[in-house]
Amino acid sequence: MTSVESNVSERYAQGAQQREEALCCPVDYDPGLLKILPTEIIERDYGCGDPSRYVREGDTVLDLGSGGGKICYMAAQLVGDKGQVIGVDMTDEMLALARKFQSHMAEKIGTDLVDFRKGYIQDLALNVDAMNDYLAANPVSDNVSLQALEAWKKQQRNSQPLVASESIDLVISNCVLNLVAESDRKQMIDEIFRVLKPGGRVAISDIVSDESVPQHLKDDNSLWSGCISGAFQEKGFMEAFLEAGFVAIAYDKWDEAPWQVVEGIEFRSVTLMAVKPEKTGLVDAGHAVIYKGPYAEVSDDLGNIYPRGERIAVSKRTFRLIAEGPYQSDFIAIEPANPVDNGCFCLPAGTKRPAMESKGAQHGGASSGCC
Repeated sequence: MTSVESNVSERYAQGAQQREEALCCPVDYDPGLLKILPTEIIERDYGCGDPSRYVREGDTVLDLGSGGGKICYMAAQLVGDKGQVIGVDMTDEMLALARKFQSHMAEKIGTDLVDFRKGYIQDLALNVDAMNDYLAANPVSDNVSLQALEAWKKQQRNSQPLVASESIDLVISNCVLNLVAESDRKQMIDEIFRVLKPGGRVAISDIVSDESVPQHLKDDNSLWSGCISGAFQEKGFMEAFLEAGFVAIAYDKWDEAPWQVVEGIEFRSVTLMAVKPEKTGLVDAGHAVIYKGPYAEVSDDLGNIYPRGERIAVSKRTFRLIAEGPYQSDFIAIEPANPVDNGCFCLPAGTKRPAMESKGAQHGGASSGCC
């Protein structure tokens, strides 16, 4: 473990034994989902938002920094029999708390849908329990054994990753990403991208700062493990996901009042949403969308331009993202009246689609979702 990881793990190990009020940020959780949870799990949960609100039936959900399992057990009540919930945490005491009630919760829910795994959220391929077993049999005592360990880790990541690539529908987290060392954050967000299926979603509740945090606050271990000095700067949080390849990045929840103010810097709870784009090619199948307003024009992360009120030609892939994803409340989605295949979509951004091409087609908006 790095010094940051050791400091965080030590504090949250204590938090698994008894409640730490300094780690708590007020959140209104769904009382119906909390009803069957043990009091011990509820009292020793430390979060700043409720990413369970974004869980859909049938989802395979990954909770980063799952702690005592509260959000995992909430999500398990929402995914249904065809869903699954995976919790990843690095702290033994938190994992023990979560697993302590696993059979009890399976009985309450009606099925065991939750799997808690030990790992680092910046390295979701590395199985830490397996690594510890390897080290018990093969202790590192010199450079040769160190090289052997690194070779084993590489092989393990490739052959039996803790979380497989493109296996997750929704990645959630509750006030944990800010605890990861800054040097590991690019890898962490790249790992989130790796494990998500194309079209997969992100709902991350975390703390952001309105200004960059100075180094002397970052060096304060108590402030770092307390979800303060490791906070992402509010714009930088979004940019980190954009740089990793995500689209439709938005703040869905933004607390009006800051949680804490330190040296004039405001720290507040937010929930960030994002989507991993599909891999399919850009096909022109005759789809169009109309941006409803109120702005004169908007553009998306893929470079498409949508003037208000105009029927704009989009690829089949972009149409699905708009009709089924987070953009849907802002657009009218129009399928072609007759199926067409115009080959590769190579129209310039903002190209209008003649109304004649979609005469008789169904128009979908926010109320209908996918057309």
